[in-house]
Amino acid sequence: MLGVTAVAVVGVAGLGAYNVYTGLTGGEKGPGHDGAVTSSEVRETAGKFLAAWADQNDMRAAQLTNDAESAVAALSGYRKDGHVSKLTLKAGQPHGTRVPFDVTADISFEDAHSSWTYASELSVVRGRTTGRPLVDWTPAVLHPKLTAERPALRTGLAESESVKVVDRDGKELTKDRYPSLGPVLTELRTRYAAATGAASRVEVWAAGASGKPTTTLHVVAKGKPGTLHTTLDAQVQSRAEKAVAKRTGASVVALKPSTGEVLAVANSGRDEFNPALQGATAPGSTFKIVTSAALLESGKVTPGRAVPCPKTTSYQQGMTFHNVEDSENPAATFAQDFAASCNTAFVSLAGDLSDSSVANEARDVFGIGLDWHVGVQTFDGSVPTGGGDDKAAALIGQGKVQMNPLTVASVAATAQTGTFRQPVIVPRSLISEKTATAKRALSPAAVGQLRAMMRLTATSGTAARAMSGLTGDIGAKTGSAEIDGQPTTNAWFTAYRNDMAAAAVVVQGGHGGDAAGPVVRDVLTTHG
Repeated sequence: MLGVTAVAVVGVAGLGAYNVYTGLTGGEKGPGHDGAVTSSEVRETAGKFLAAWADQNDMRAAQLTNDAESAVAALSGYRKDGHVSKLTLKAGQPHGTRVPFDVTADISFEDAHSSWTYASELSVVRGRTTGRPLVDWTPAVLHPKLTAERPALRTGLAESESVKVVDRDGKELTKDRYPSLGPVLTELRTRYAAATGAASRVEVWAAGASGKPTTTLHVVAKGKPGTLHTTLDAQVQSRAEKAVAKRTGASVVALKPSTGEVLAVANSGRDEFNPALQGATAPGSTFKIVTSAALLESGKVTPGRAVPCPKTTSYQQGMTFHNVEDSENPAATFAQDFAASCNTAFVSLAGDLSDSSVANEARDVFGIGLDWHVGVQTFDGSVPTGGGDDKAAALIGQGKVQMNPLTVASVAATAQTGTFRQPVIVPRSLISEKTATAKRALSPAAVGQLRAMMRLTATSGTAARAMSGLTGDIGAKTGSAEIDGQPTTNAWFTAYRNDMAAAAVVVQGGHGGDAAGPVVRDVLTTHG
């Protein structure tokens, strides 16, 4: 029988005291370095190893094994990645070269604490080169369910979600059903779990080489479920998911112009990066909504004013601008230029605006570039002030103008209602930060003119095919953005129909109406 001696070991690094109980008495001396290990060597080696492990002396403990390199990494990982704040080890009666021992590990992870007790075992063998008695190292020494395939022990938040995220009508939103929402749902749970009264489930698990959980070994905290309501619409989201799945590099956002509430966010890609909300790229001619608003409010143009559309033009003898497929219309009006998305007509009007006019319009009326607080991380657009070629390029959504489907959808919504309403994806009451507000509304006259031009685009302009047959209050704008290094333009499309606005981009999609238009149409027709 093994005698039991209690040995108190003072912990280091502020992690508290450890108690190690090892059987170290009795036994007889062995014959030396040859042959099988003796019972006394088994007891002494096991005792020293357990004492060093408990004392957080990982290097010393590892040197008492026959694979020091693997052991030191595993012992250190057990303590650090397992979040073990206190450890008690108690050796049992040896069975030949095997020594069973009980482990009581106190786990502390964030606000969760638990005492975990389990049984393990080690074996003592004679080192092949040193002849010393050594612990035969395997991951199972730390815990019997650790193996070569899952050698590490980790403590962390369980994959099972403690917060149920639901849409505006209470329908649960899951990554399995709505793949595009994966990163969004994760961020929402992280940000607003406390607001729902939820507490996360914390587990200790066996992890593979990637660190991902495989087998749960212990539950530190069961967690408390909560429910987070969002502004999303499950039907619109489902339609958006299907629409982007048809095209590579597609992203779309839908929202309610009357409130700014986000109804759907979808991307054909499944990365953690969310281009629909976080992308920053040229919006092409969809930005002509902002440019037109600046021109209309300046009084320099009206929808009926003649503004010829030549094949090419330049501003201040700078770079040459052209139209898609080098189209032209010498007799065009400004409204027709907008509906046909004539680049040269807009560039020809650059002299009618100051270098800061478009940037001011984007910020002060459309809220672009303000500090938005949507409920998840977003890029809120950038329209820098500039002169010369930068100014001319900005008029057609090129150059240094940077936006994404969220900001372009918001532009369409503002054009319809005349008032910027910062998009949100959760109830505004949950957002602790102050949401962005524009300096002023779009003038009533400009609202009427801009809506008429967008309707013309939707009924007989470049957006007509995508919007064909849609009833109600409709308006649209297409865009094709040239991107350095890309042989094909990015396709853009934004539109509103009644109280829904949407914008989509398809990377290297070509013409906006052909590639991005069907995505927006599918979303706008969700409810008939």
